[in-house]
Amino acid sequence: MLRRSFSRCHRSPGLVLCGGPSSIVPLLNDADGRGSALRQGLKTTRRRDGARCSASNKRHFQPSSLWSKTSRGLERQAHHQLKDGEFPAVACGSPAPSTLAWADVPNAERVSNAAFDFAREIRRSSGLSSARRGRPGHNRSPFATAQHQQHKIIISQRHYSSQPDASNSSKDAPPPLHLAHRMAEAAATSFASIVVLAVGFAIAGYAYHKSYKAIVLKKMANAFEPGDPVLELAAMGKGMPYPLIHGHHPDGSEVGSHHWVARPEQERVDAIVSGRISGHYHLLIGEKGTGKTSMLLEGMRKIDGEGIAMLDCHADLELFRIRLGKALDYEYHEDYIGGYFNERGPRDTTALLDIERALNKLEKVAMNRRKTKPGRPLVLIINQMHLLRDDEDGKDLLELLQQRAEQWAAANLVTMVFNSDDYWVYERFKQLATRMEVLAVQDLPKAQATDALKKYRRRYHAQEIDDATADSIYGQVGGRLTFLHRVAKSKNMLETCRKLIQIEKTWFLNQCWILGSTMDDDVMDQQKWAAAAMVLALALVDKESEMERTYDPVKGHMLPSFPVHEAQEIMTRADFVRDFDRRNLFAITSNADVRASSVPMHIAFKEICSQPGFREHLEATNKRIADIESLGRTRELQAKDLFLGGKYEITQNKGMTVVELKGIQPDGSPDDPDDAASS
Repeated sequence: MLRRSFSRCHRSPGLVLCGGPSSIVPLLNDADGRGSALRQGLKTTRRRDGARCSASNKRHFQPSSLWSKTSRGLERQAHHQLKDGEFPAVACGSPAPSTLAWADVPNAERVSNAAFDFAREIRRSSGLSSARRGRPGHNRSPFATAQHQQHKIIISQRHYSSQPDASNSSKDAPPPLHLAHRMAEAAATSFASIVVLAVGFAIAGYAYHKSYKAIVLKKMANAFEPGDPVLELAAMGKGMPYPLIHGHHPDGSEVGSHHWVARPEQERVDAIVSGRISGHYHLLIGEKGTGKTSMLLEGMRKIDGEGIAMLDCHADLELFRIRLGKALDYEYHEDYIGGYFNERGPRDTTALLDIERALNKLEKVAMNRRKTKPGRPLVLIINQMHLLRDDEDGKDLLELLQQRAEQWAAANLVTMVFNSDDYWVYERFKQLATRMEVLAVQDLPKAQATDALKKYRRRYHAQEIDDATADSIYGQVGGRLTFLHRVAKSKNMLETCRKLIQIEKTWFLNQCWILGSTMDDDVMDQQKWAAAAMVLALALVDKESEMERTYDPVKGHMLPSFPVHEAQEIMTRADFVRDFDRRNLFAITSNADVRASSVPMHIAFKEICSQPGFREHLEATNKRIADIESLGRTRELQAKDLFLGGKYEITQNKGMTVVELKGIQPDGSPDDPDDAASS
């Protein structure tokens, strides 16, 4: 009865007991075996589920077996007097009033709270119960106190109490929290955490994205500030430190005048680079070594590279992308960590799309710069455009760059300058060009070439050369700046001139020498290409002999040339001439004229064509090529197995050729009846 009653009482979340500690502990133990006594000490006990419980302020659980057992009478009396969780208990020898708490709570914190509530109520009591004093002859416990007053003991489960004492409901028993309330509270907490986390990430991602875009534009704008790494490299190549390239010599002359040979086109290039000429984009075209890049660098030096970016082209689009990013100080989002805030970064694409993104950023920078410096566009120089391959990727890149150049030239935002050695770039641009201007750069005239030679010689060897020597050198190498520079640096200039001619001759022979009538048919395709080059070279040499003059005292060399269509007719091929230009065997000028790539190359043509038996050797090669092609177009029929007087009869009937085989029948009679009649 007692256990069932107390178990029913225990299932209620709140329990208020009146009595002494020694009266309550056995009841709790006998109810379901889960009671514990809390007394001062440093020991601990385990709950049935294995968790270790402890209380604050050095109060710890001890097994209830430390307390004395109560009698059956006490249990019976407690059972009869149990009413709404309260009953009087008779003190029967208990320790001094100590903290007591119900141990079946989830954690030590709640046990500690219950113990503190119990201790507070114990301190309010004044001693043992009056029933304890009324019983004579009872053996007192050594732990009993001197006062015999009834204690009111509250076992408070702070988080589970639903039936608090009416007198202390507002103070000792908070409102209950049911399972649904706890679930709602946990769900609300989780939802709030998720919302805060999501909003925080969204704000952080948006702020980072905006700040990153602003930093990208600022870095690209700094790329057009004064100073450029290209100028530093150019200064090192000229043998002077970069800071001195912007000053003057003690004699008052400009620094660049001692290291640079001015060309007639330099003034126009300076106007383009400085932004004084706008509304167009420009193509500089000329042979290798004529000084196109040097003119651009000289124009940049005069304004310290302000508002200018320069890069070298490359056949691989990935390398071109990297070089463009270096010139514009653009990382293509490779340092972008916004991938933490989205699924995919903007770099997951092709090189051509990255180039488009870089040009988009450049357009924004140019628009912002026009607000601060109106009237002066930015300048983007792309050098060595001929290095692009004449394939689909190269054509796509050229089309992309030309579209941007047309748009920016019309809006006066950016002036693009392209530099190329080969004619095919001009042909590609010509198809869509509306605002393109072509600046042809050729060899220097005689007067300027000899002056440049003297200046170079004075710089490298501090030596003056006479006009006769200068004219002789010009007659062998022409006005090509790269040849003049190489000759002036050498000790024996005339010998160096001869070496340059031999180098050009060797290059031409290695690429285009013909094999004659004994060549194998496997090399016919290559020999077609070589024979076409030799035929064109011979035609140029023959045309020189027909010209009235090939040398002007003022202008210098006047090399023979053919228009492109005539050169194609001479070679009987239309697809070889651009390949010759790409290999620097012949040159196609901006006026579409085909001639030797340089004066040393033309001298090499004359030496090759003047060799004994060259024309016969070329004729034999062409005849062998024709024979091989004829054999390839000829079908040969071979008749076999003619026996016993058999024969072939070939007739032509209505434009058709009929071949018949006539022989002897097995019985010895001929197939043809006419033959049988005659026999």
